[in-house]
Amino acid sequence: MKLVLNNLTKTYKNGVKAIDNLSIEIGTGMFGLLGPNGAGKSSLMRTIATLQSPDSGTITFGDIDVLEDNMSLRKVLGYLPQSFGVYPKMSAEELLDYFATLKGITNKVERKAIVKEVLEITNLYGVRLKNVAGYSGGMKQRFGIAQLLLNNPKLIIVDEPTAGLDPAERQRFLNVLREVGSNCTVIFSTHIVEDVKELCNEMAILNGGKILKHSTPQEATKELENTIWTKVIEKDDLELNMKLYNVLSRNFNPDNTLNIRVYSETKPADDFLSSPPQLDDVYFIALKQEEPILTVS
Repeated sequence: MKLVLNNLTKTYKNGVKAIDNLSIEIGTGMFGLLGPNGAGKSSLMRTIATLQSPDSGTITFGDIDVLEDNMSLRKVLGYLPQSFGVYPKMSAEELLDYFATLKGITNKVERKAIVKEVLEITNLYGVRLKNVAGYSGGMKQRFGIAQLLLNNPKLIIVDEPTAGLDPAERQRFLNVLREVGSNCTVIFSTHIVEDVKELCNEMAILNGGKILKHSTPQEATKELENTIWTKVIEKDDLELNMKLYNVLSRNFNPDNTLNIRVYSETKPADDFLSSPPQLDDVYFIALKQEEPILTVS
């Protein structure tokens, strides 16, 4: 099933335009929505999830007109927001059984089988008897995925899910998403480029409520071949180099010198070396091409 957004616009009462005439089509698989904090990602996620209405535009998912029939979308939607409520002192197994009942799964045997399945998918079966309130941040995120999988969703929206996770928990969470995203549409909103690189078969870069680029990570990176250049400079020379060249990023070396990455169609100067393009380069170039209009997150 395909999610189609057409000319979507949302302006808040304070005058901030969070979504600016946005149109995009998203198919089955993992879709990365990449943008800085304040780009409008969460506003877009909430709008797709029918938690707020746009001022204008249309949203369809398959044959569902989302704005006219939001209940039909909610039946096939799984939404994992940036922040959770406080969980009661119940085990993961008990809490999932309770949520399954709320979702209309009344048969006890069927409910038990579904709860077992989602616990296994999210690698929580071994800690199913532990109170969710005592879970780590990453375990709570995986529990959130288990919860939304109860109704076998066709569209899954996850908003900044790896923020604050340690590297091991982040990897476990990404592995879970990779598994569940093979046969449905998953929109993965993040400001972490590495997450999109590892996980997504399609991506868009959002800023100021607008789509700046829509491609695959591989194609977007390939487009930049022979246009990325690096050199090592002294820290005091950074300001001069920022004026002379299109500097995308810089990082310190152990000796306090700086590596700079520059975007240029031709070699900027003799002391530059050609460098293979990275998805970070795609991201920074897209943001530089249009002066960002900061919006709400």
